[in-house]
Amino acid sequence: MLQLPKTKSQKSLPSVAEAYERCRQITAEYAKTFYLGSLLLPKEKRKAIWAIYAWCRRTDELVDGIESESTTTETLIEWEQKLELVFARHSLDDMDVALADTVERFSIDIQPFRDMIAGQRMDLYRNRYDTFEELKLYCYRVAGTVGLITNPVWGIGNSQSPVPWTREQKPYEPREEAISLGIAMQLTNILRDVGEDAQRGRIYLPLEDLKAFNYKEEDLFNGIIDERWRALMRFQIRRARKYYNQAEKGIRYLDSRLPVWAALMLYQGILDAIEENNYDVFTKRAFVPTSKKIVLLPIAWLRAQVL
Repeated sequence: MLQLPKTKSQKSLPSVAEAYERCRQITAEYAKTFYLGSLLLPKEKRKAIWAIYAWCRRTDELVDGIESESTTTETLIEWEQKLELVFARHSLDDMDVALADTVERFSIDIQPFRDMIAGQRMDLYRNRYDTFEELKLYCYRVAGTVGLITNPVWGIGNSQSPVPWTREQKPYEPREEAISLGIAMQLTNILRDVGEDAQRGRIYLPLEDLKAFNYKEEDLFNGIIDERWRALMRFQIRRARKYYNQAEKGIRYLDSRLPVWAALMLYQGILDAIEENNYDVFTKRAFVPTSKKIVLLPIAWLRAQVL
């Protein structure tokens, strides 16, 4: 049986509106592009996305944040127990109030949240991945799960089958496509952050890929950029784009398509930036400039209407 840890009393917890506002502030501060995209949503969906982002960020910070050095397996066990309480409508802190309201309002399943915690657990004891299949599992857990969590918020429609005799059919839920988008985004993060991760002794690129291109760990730690590295990065970028292509096929089944298209295209833009930087991810940080974001948004809107 789960027991409530010592924490704030129910009386000291904020109202649901106040909790969502706190989640909004966190999203606006730490995920500016994502936050702007969320403003394209109706009010209730927008708030739900903020609550989900806030929980995901807090979960990630357990292993990547300022206090991550004190995080242990027991820490993550306690975090999962706290999650169970949220789903049982026992909020323990300010942002839990918003998350509890979101998961109930949108009937979100708890399993992807558990899987995400399992992904953070991998970061506690792994800093290398021998094969892509191993890395793919990690990417699913820390990012593919986000697609599954947010699918109910975007809404699953039946716009592709408007004829009367199909209206009673259960709408297709693009689960695999949602997972593919999360994997694509995580692969993009990995490619963008190669240099930063190396400084922490981490290599997320599959070691089998380094070997295939005759590029050694020492080369990576020394920031060597040569034809071996460029060929390796071209291979990794092609793989990430394959997952983006898979994800695109599922967006048509969502009710709220514009924010998903915008997020997908903006993240793809990071891959373009890596190429424009001649694959230098050691001394240059790939990002999408504001001018390009402004150009991409109308294209995302058009795709949301016609694709």
